[in-house]
Amino acid sequence: MKTLIYTLTVICLALLFGCSNNEGVRSLKKPNIIVLIAEDISPALGCYGDEFATTPNIDALASEGVAYDFALTTAPICAPSRSALATGLYATSLGTQHLRSEIPFPEDLKTLPEVLSQNGYFTTNRDKTDYNFDPEGMWDHWSSEYSPWRNRPEGKPFYSFINIGPSHEGSVNSIEKYNEFVKDLPPEKFHDPDEVEVPPYYPNTPEIREIWAHYFDILTLLDMNIGNVTDMLKEDGLMDETIVIFIADHGFGMPRYKRWLNITGMHVPFIVYAPEKYQHLIPKFQKGGHNTDLVSFIDLPPSILNLAGAEVPEYMQGKPILGENARPKRELAFGARDRADDMYEMSRSVTDGDFIYIRHFMPHLSYMQPGFIYSDRKEAFRELRKAHNQGITNEEQEKLWNEKPVEELYDLKNDPKELNNLAENEEYDEIKQKLQNELLAWMVETKDLGLLPEAEYMMRAKGNSPYEYARSGNYHPEKILEAAKMVGKAEEDEILEKIDDEDSGVRYWSVIALMQKETLTNESINALNNLLSDPSPAVQVAAAELLSLRTDSEEAVQTLGKWVQDDRPWLAMQAARSILLVGENARPLIPVMYRVLDKNLGEPGAKRKYKDFNYAAFTSWSLEWALQELGEDIKVN
Repeated sequence: MKTLIYTLTVICLALLFGCSNNEGVRSLKKPNIIVLIAEDISPALGCYGDEFATTPNIDALASEGVAYDFALTTAPICAPSRSALATGLYATSLGTQHLRSEIPFPEDLKTLPEVLSQNGYFTTNRDKTDYNFDPEGMWDHWSSEYSPWRNRPEGKPFYSFINIGPSHEGSVNSIEKYNEFVKDLPPEKFHDPDEVEVPPYYPNTPEIREIWAHYFDILTLLDMNIGNVTDMLKEDGLMDETIVIFIADHGFGMPRYKRWLNITGMHVPFIVYAPEKYQHLIPKFQKGGHNTDLVSFIDLPPSILNLAGAEVPEYMQGKPILGENARPKRELAFGARDRADDMYEMSRSVTDGDFIYIRHFMPHLSYMQPGFIYSDRKEAFRELRKAHNQGITNEEQEKLWNEKPVEELYDLKNDPKELNNLAENEEYDEIKQKLQNELLAWMVETKDLGLLPEAEYMMRAKGNSPYEYARSGNYHPEKILEAAKMVGKAEEDEILEKIDDEDSGVRYWSVIALMQKETLTNESINALNNLLSDPSPAVQVAAAELLSLRTDSEEAVQTLGKWVQDDRPWLAMQAARSILLVGENARPLIPVMYRVLDKNLGEPGAKRKYKDFNYAAFTSWSLEWALQELGEDIKVN
């Protein structure tokens, strides 16, 4: 009897102290959690005040939950963004910042769904993964179902990551795909091109208006799919047991949005619906309200764990903004842009919500680089190029075709469309310096692997993961960053002082810094020639590219021909891209290019032309484009 009384007393006390916030015993049950993720959309939704949008289901979700007005992804392109959502780590810390790649995942780390599974959740994924690492074993269940929770064992809470189509850029940049998607859309759901508000980065032509109208038609289809999911939740009686989060991986799949580090590429919808019993887990929750705090999606994985009552692993780089004991609002949000397909890039950004600062470490590369991705096969790119060639673009619209500035700084309160770059305005030097210092410190603290060329960190991490290599004590980001800071800033003599440094990362950035110079002195040419036999193949390729662009060096061209045939795919791809950019001087390599293309082909009869849709495809795209530019009868596939 005493034992029974003691047990009942303990239970009652547990219930009593678990009933904070007037939630009763209901708060003791773990909530189901659903993340609905759309591809390639900005917050152009009715609940965010866009009257042109037709999104009643998403708006209804927001009317019962809270919409975050200033949520930012961590990268303006899908795979790096999704890598962070799956792990709680910046892609630049994992080495997964390049689209697409195959990066070894650290054995000692667990992804978000794996941690949730260890904490009693049934975890499911719908369709797309795209993390730049192998997702095998991450999920308990993986299918194309809109209601994957129906496969859970009885009594288990579930976490479902549901990818919702069809808003990927391909659906509006191909009239064939668009027509297929909208074939059953009721006539009254279509959007009138004449009513489109054309962004200032685009010329206001009938063709451009039609493309944007198509995007809003696709958003309506997306909204209908969201409605399918919530209808099934209601049908199963789960709306009162489930927290639903709606997000996107990055901004609109259009130029100046996707792939751009500006707010246009990073700003995404973030809506959190919580039933009454779990509303105390959402700070500042007000039904139908808007939260104006700065949000970074690096905080979403730890927030989901916090909602689930699971311990957040120390290695996760964000902090919970949802759940019990959520931390105060974020002061800064960071972003990164690196290689996209075969087009190399390295830029970083930081915002405090009032200003955004962007540092470009490869400003010699234009926003719209030559190649397949920015080709006329995509309608938006074709129409922008046509307007550019016709001379009907204004100064703002021409920026898409220019080399990038070394730095960008925008006043987001007074210039929300980021039209007036203040980076060279002395009145804003203090603000720029503060944000710049924060950004550079973040790069060092998070051991940003983008400070090494992809081929270099893959070679250094051989037999291990890039993440583990970066924490081995052999990686010195602070030293390499000092060299990268020379880009667009340093004089030639300062660059040459570092060009023979013992660290290959320093030597690499010395070459990139020289690329910003209009002419090369004999001293620079001699230093670059010496780098053609550098211990690092990645440094050799960079030096060979610059020499091939500025001189008639046969040795430099042959160096590119050597490495493009290498069996290490990330090294061959770097050389292939350099060959494309070199142009006419790469003509002696035509036979080599064809040999590499043959090597990258898939098996006869295979669905895809190339043996894989990352390194092999991207290397081939660069070489096919280079051959096409050299007058060869070949098409990019």
